[in-house]
Amino acid sequence: MIQSRFLQVCLGIIAVLLIIFLTSKISFIFKPLFTTVNLLIVPFMLSGFFFYLLRPLVLFFEKQRMHKALSILLIYFVLAGSVVLFFILIWPTLQTQVQNFAESAPELIEDFGVQIDNLQKNRLISMLTPGQSDLSAKLSEYLNMLITAASDYVTRVVGVVTSFVIVVATVPIILYYMLKDGEHIPSSILHLIPRRYRRDGREVLLEIDSALSGFIIGRVIITGLLGVLLYIGYLIIGLPYSLLLALIATVLNIIPYIGPLLGAIPPLIVAFTVSPMMVFWVLVATLIAQQIEDNLLSPQIYGKRLDIHPLTTVILVLVAGGVAGLLGVILAIPAYMVVKIIFARIYNLFLADKVEELVE
Repeated sequence: MIQSRFLQVCLGIIAVLLIIFLTSKISFIFKPLFTTVNLLIVPFMLSGFFFYLLRPLVLFFEKQRMHKALSILLIYFVLAGSVVLFFILIWPTLQTQVQNFAESAPELIEDFGVQIDNLQKNRLISMLTPGQSDLSAKLSEYLNMLITAASDYVTRVVGVVTSFVIVVATVPIILYYMLKDGEHIPSSILHLIPRRYRRDGREVLLEIDSALSGFIIGRVIITGLLGVLLYIGYLIIGLPYSLLLALIATVLNIIPYIGPLLGAIPPLIVAFTVSPMMVFWVLVATLIAQQIEDNLLSPQIYGKRLDIHPLTTVILVLVAGGVAGLLGVILAIPAYMVVKIIFARIYNLFLADKVEELVE
């Protein structure tokens, strides 16, 4: 019995590997499909993101007996007004800081080298780093490479965004129909499931919807509040380019666990070009903001809904980033949550009893 079952498993694995091998030989057939998926994934991902953010507003207006289409158009109008206010109130300051930062990059590198030289003159530092007389030159060179790489990356991102303006312009249209007819999507999916499993399928879809909604809304609220806290802290300590650096830290903080560490690097580098004491104050401001986020904001907003171990999150982000880049990092946690919910239900339906029999 055991040998027969083992043989079946081996044959199944061989069949799967054979299918993968044959598929790789006729990959040209699937190339149009992959092209279509690559073209649609970004607008649909953005539409899904804004769907979960704006759906509570649509439901609120619907409870006020406002027509759904009218409520969506009203939300669009408010969003357009918010964008206009951003360009009027915030964009001039942000644009000025970006331009000043780009123009003063050589001076920042020079100031960075000066601070390293001053540290090397300290007896304690010189004892800890013997024979590192060229430490300043090396670190300045690394910083220059980092700034150049970041500039090139930003340039590539801007180029990609510009080349896909037509695709991104489809997001409001897709989002409109998702908000208008979103409640019909689960029914369409359930028709693809055998009748006897539709009840479980409905429960799975509700669980996935709740998990994604809680994660996306919670992440946006927490990230926004952390950005405000960091900006206030940078203003208080007088950090140069405070708005730009707070915005960079806010965007990177979208990445769970790793994001806050990455977001703290640019402010620390800029602070070091000012003085070692400024580095200390940046660390204090960052730690205070992150402690408020971890101990006060996250428990209140997330509660126990985000049941993912930190180590699992780090592994997911690293693997997804290596496979799919920035898009993989963004989608890693939501995709893991969806897959986890589906496989948990499949296990309970088909495998739990068999596993218990084998254990007994």
